[in-house]
Amino acid sequence: MSETAKFNLYLPGLNNLQNENLNLVSADIRADKTTFNYYYIKGGVLELQKENTYNTFDFSSFSEMLSHFLNENKLEKPSKLSLGVPGPVINGKCLAERLPWALIGEEIKNESGVEAVYLINDMEATAYFMGNLTSHCLLPIYEHGGISDGNVAILSPGNGLGEAGMFWDGKYLRPFATEGGHSEFSPRTDVEVEFYQYLKAIYGIVSWESVLSKEGLFNIYRFLRDVKRHKEPEWLTAKIQQGEDFTEVICASAMEEKEMICKLTMETFIDFLAREANSLVLKLKATGGLIIGGDIPLSIKNYIDKEKFYKKFIISDKMESLLKDVNIYILLNDKTIAAGAAYYGAFHSN
Repeated sequence: MSETAKFNLYLPGLNNLQNENLNLVSADIRADKTTFNYYYIKGGVLELQKENTYNTFDFSSFSEMLSHFLNENKLEKPSKLSLGVPGPVINGKCLAERLPWALIGEEIKNESGVEAVYLINDMEATAYFMGNLTSHCLLPIYEHGGISDGNVAILSPGNGLGEAGMFWDGKYLRPFATEGGHSEFSPRTDVEVEFYQYLKAIYGIVSWESVLSKEGLFNIYRFLRDVKRHKEPEWLTAKIQQGEDFTEVICASAMEEKEMICKLTMETFIDFLAREANSLVLKLKATGGLIIGGDIPLSIKNYIDKEKFYKKFIISDKMESLLKDVNIYILLNDKTIAAGAAYYGAFHSN
């Protein structure tokens, strides 16, 4: 672990000489793209040797994509393989809905010939990234003194809504995955009830992922457009029809204050983000801090009104005293999954 790391993770294999001078491949596997990292482990440090990204659907299996990565770059077979996957890992298997094929640890081990194969949920991998996280990787939204002891919550809206935690055992933080993004969304105001009913007609069950994700951002926008009758400008209609990245278009327009519907979309999204952050911190009793990661917060970090977000975050029936001193940070790194999976594979055990 870096001497300047802000979070002290439980990594019992960090000083084990058997984990020295080995090659390791980690991967961040997503529906649209998969990123591979090839590392050399030396002195408890992961030295990045090669990185490549491929279109996930171009390959008939993960093992085929791994073989392509190694052969294309003339890399020797690694000693370890650690995969950050977009779904729950149960008994060494991940059957993620967004992926074109299943990920089964034993099959990958047999097909690749790699002796040590690890599957880890992508949000748990993000938590393991905290083992080498330094101050410059974090943008404070609210900071009350230094890093506090206690559990830590991680909330990451992007293609989906990722949620994870780190349990404080009295000495170390121990990462764990959750599927909290799929818990049901609940409205608070009359307008939110309308929004819920609008989404219920589309999805049946309305999860927080239907609100806090790239799809969720579009759901907020089209509710404001179709139900609340906010005007959609012609230039925005054209960009949507042309298939431009909706999140980038809305974020840019909101920050430039070009269109009211874009500002309302963004402000509503940020309000919901504060709400779910509040809920996750309370459920995990995360007095050690809240980390907000994912593609969307990284894109809108300069738009967020920190004071307003904090005031929304601490609203509670009886727990404002717990919430008001929780440190809140935005994670300024978009490569946490592959790097965190590598830390897990290299050092999580002896």
